[in-house]
Amino acid sequence: MKRLIVIGTAVLALGLGVPASGQTVDLKTLQSAKITLERALDIAEKHGKPISARFEIEDGKLQLSVYTAKGGKFFEVIVDHKSGKVAKATPITEGEDLKAAQAQNAAMHRAKRSLEAATKKAVKDNAGSRAVSVVPSIDAGRAVVAVELAGTKGAQTVSESLQ
Repeated sequence: MKRLIVIGTAVLALGLGVPASGQTVDLKTLQSAKITLERALDIAEKHGKPISARFEIEDGKLQLSVYTAKGGKFFEVIVDHKSGKVAKATPITEGEDLKAAQAQNAAMHRAKRSLEAATKKAVKDNAGSRAVSVVPSIDAGRAVVAVELAGTKGAQTVSESLQ
C-alpha cells in the first residue's frame, strides 16, 4: 500500500509539472549536503516549531526547506545545506503552501514526538539511507509522519508514529 502511495504521488507530481523529490533528490545528490534533514529541523527551531522539511531541487540547485509555525504564523526557512546557516525565512501567507502548513501544524498539535526524533528513528532503522523529506499528517485520529528516504537501494517512504 505504501508503495502505491509513493508511486501515485510521483505520478501526480509529474503530471502537475512538479518534480517528485524521490526522483530528483537521490543519495548521490545528497552527497553535497553536509547538513542532514534532522539537523536542519533543529537549526530552524529559532524560527518556530518545525512542522515539515524537505530537500528539493529549486532552480536546478539543491535546497533544504523547513516549514515552521510560530504564534499562529507559518514560515519557510531555507537552511544552507553546506554551512547550516539560515539563508532566509519567508512568511507563508497564501495558496497551497499555506494549506499544507495548516494541515501539518494540525498534525503536530497531536504529536508527542518531534519530527527530528521520528526522522532519526527512520534513518537508524534503514541503515545507509538519508532523509529527503518528513511530512506529518493525521491518520485515524493519530499523528504520523511520512519520512522519505534515499539509500543505496533507492528511494522509499516509511511511516513513523508521532505518539
